[in-house]
Amino acid sequence: MLATMAFSVSAILLPVPRGTDLTIRLFRLFFGLTLFGTGAGMMVRSELGLSPWNAFHQGVSTLIGISMGSVVILTGVAVLLLWIPLRQRLGLGTLANTLWIGLTIDLFLNVTPAITSLGIRIALMLGGVVTIAIGSGFYIGAGLGPGPRDGIMTGLARRGLSIRSARTLIEATALTVGVLLGGSAGIGTLVFLFGIGPLVQVFLRLFSFEKTNYSRESAKKATITE
Repeated sequence: MLATMAFSVSAILLPVPRGTDLTIRLFRLFFGLTLFGTGAGMMVRSELGLSPWNAFHQGVSTLIGISMGSVVILTGVAVLLLWIPLRQRLGLGTLANTLWIGLTIDLFLNVTPAITSLGIRIALMLGGVVTIAIGSGFYIGAGLGPGPRDGIMTGLARRGLSIRSARTLIEATALTVGVLLGGSAGIGTLVFLFGIGPLVQVFLRLFSFEKTNYSRESAKKATITE
């Protein structure tokens, strides 16, 4: 019985490091997720366009009248259910990602006012993309599991769809539905799409727990869908 339970857990959850190693990884994870959520909030305040998934989150938020951060959390939970047929394994970072980014976005939006100055809005948009990239370097580099939306992309890739095709399909769908629901798309969306891959590549090299030679393609695999 115990052996069967252990097998079931190991089939669902990624192994978790112990001791000091885990403490350092957890710090990197939550620091990175906090930066990621803050960067997303900065892009919202810029009103110059969001990443595909956040355009979706904002659109659903507008439609049903709950906070954007709450939509991020609920969407993450729903996406995790799609991991079941894809047989993706959850990590500690996966669960933290599902909750923490949404909470951080709501906190940021609750404590910051709307911005009217175009110069400040442009700075927020550019700073938001960079902050998301730095946060990605920390939380992905912690090596505690992918985010919910990343897992869908890699799960589809394991079943024969290329990473590029899976990413394009997922992001195009999220962006289209988001815009139709009232989510924001604009120059910030383009800056995010073209800038996030190269930026994450740089910050993964700087902040990864294990010093891995990340290629541009691996950086794209690691983050773009969040």
